[in-house]
Amino acid sequence: MPIKLPESLPAYDILTREGVMVMGEGRAARQDIRPLRIGLLNLMPKKIQTETQFARLIGATPLQIDLQLIRMTEHQSKHTAPEHMEAFYRPFAEVEASGERLDGLIITGAPIEHLPFEEVTYWDELTRVFAWTQTHVHSTFGVCWGGMAMAWHFHRLPKHILGHKAFGCFRHRNLTPASPYLRGFSDDFVIPVSRWTEVREAEVAARPGLATLLGSEEVGPCLIEDTCHRALYIFNHFEYDSDTLKQEYDRDVANGTPINVPQNYYPDDDPAQPPMNRWRSHAHLLYGNWINEIYQTTPYDMAEIGG
Repeated sequence: MPIKLPESLPAYDILTREGVMVMGEGRAARQDIRPLRIGLLNLMPKKIQTETQFARLIGATPLQIDLQLIRMTEHQSKHTAPEHMEAFYRPFAEVEASGERLDGLIITGAPIEHLPFEEVTYWDELTRVFAWTQTHVHSTFGVCWGGMAMAWHFHRLPKHILGHKAFGCFRHRNLTPASPYLRGFSDDFVIPVSRWTEVREAEVAARPGLATLLGSEEVGPCLIEDTCHRALYIFNHFEYDSDTLKQEYDRDVANGTPINVPQNYYPDDDPAQPPMNRWRSHAHLLYGNWINEIYQTTPYDMAEIGG
């Protein structure tokens, strides 16, 4: 089954050209099934790039997905055209007031790692989002800063500033092969990492209800399951395109910002060579497993979600 997207959304044409199955409103309405309603609370500056990355992954399963794009109510994006935001995004306050429910919600990262959580301008509203997920969302997936923010809100799991940026493709281990979220995973694989902060395994282990599913000796915990809050937190970036780390590196070089060549990313660590994607298959596995687990456990009657 395809993912349902507005035909005027940039991701629609991009994913169609890639061979991802997408469909518009008309075709979706003719299918006599209940699609999974998955929300994307997009906190990243490059909204179009981020929405396309996640649509690509959650649209690759056999299920019909109805993707809902959500933004913070008062925060204004400086990097995406207002016309795009107006056409495709709904403010959280509107979603909250509607009383509607979601089978799944992805909360993205945001480039605000250096700030204490409570100093983020939209923190108060974001904590309302977190509380709302417990009554109106079946499963929530917090990504990078979004995952760290959820872990801080629910468990007071602190983030720690790194002495240098964790930047590149790092080897990770499958710590819980029996987890339904890790079906088909190799024992060892690489994941793109791009962050200035970390959480620490000893502090994760000290908090009941949290379990580390994927981890790295170099960059620490990667994927954490929070059974008490029906949530997953991932601190690295399976959703990244092949050239996303290159874009970040080239940007910093052009701006004169000190930055290391991303580790284990370019062939022979040579930025003159095109990078190779070595994480795509595991990215599809993880998000496909998440969608499948939602499908297996979410109520058919959406009014029962959160109950």
